[in-house]
Amino acid sequence: MADIHIADFYKDAARILVQLYNQFPRPTMLFVEDIAGPDTPDEFGLHSPRHQSCLSTMLWLAQTGYLRYETLVRQEAIDQAVLTQRGFTLLASPLPVHDVVGFEALPHDSDAPDSDANPSDDVQAAARADNGVQLLRDVLKHGSSTAIEQVMLELFRQARHHP
Repeated sequence: MADIHIADFYKDAARILVQLYNQFPRPTMLFVEDIAGPDTPDEFGLHSPRHQSCLSTMLWLAQTGYLRYETLVRQEAIDQAVLTQRGFTLLASPLPVHDVVGFEALPHDSDAPDSDANPSDDVQAAARADNGVQLLRDVLKHGSSTAIEQVMLELFRQARHHP
């Protein structure tokens, strides 16, 4: 059985990193709803578990050194969020795609995989990326949950080699 909360974590982390890369080096307000989708608090003002998990992903990325922020805006956003040197370097650096997918990258002009292809084909389609952020963009656009997980795991592995 798939761990849905882990699949959501990988997808949220990928979206957060890409959004901050797109704003780099400008600090920005990062809203949970922009990453996880709309949320309506219950009658007690509590957010859904999905919303809370996305916020926790933002905080985890900060605690582990991928981003920094100045303030938490209730449970809605983090303000003045920006990638750290570690986060930026990881996303801007070439990613050894063969480590992610186990085979050679596709040419840049290849199309997305067919809908009946297996999950590793999703990663193969994204493998034409030049760097970590482009690979994340491609896999978020064309990949399955499994493909997103594989790319995020490889990025986290590569982060061990970056200060």
